[in-house]
Amino acid sequence: MGILAWLILGLIAGALAKLIYPGRQGGGIFATILLGILGAFVGGYLGQVLFGSSGAAAASAGALTISSVIFAVLGAMLLIFIWGLITRRA
Repeated sequence: MGILAWLILGLIAGALAKLIYPGRQGGGIFATILLGILGAFVGGYLGQVLFGSSGAAAASAGALTISSVIFAVLGAMLLIFIWGLITRRA
């Protein structure tokens, strides 16, 4: 169930982050899932460090709870922002 939970969390978080974040971020379903999974790691880690939240720990563990999805979406949005800075044309 672990891999399936990661894929579902990644798809949900990546899709929500792309929906919420302004602008156009290309990529298909696999890029969205990967963005969500990486966002769960980033959001979970930062949430644990900054807030000591159990919801953040659940995000980095791949659990499917409301708080883990929120932290994963925030992490994915942060990654979208950083990717935009890196790939911005001068």
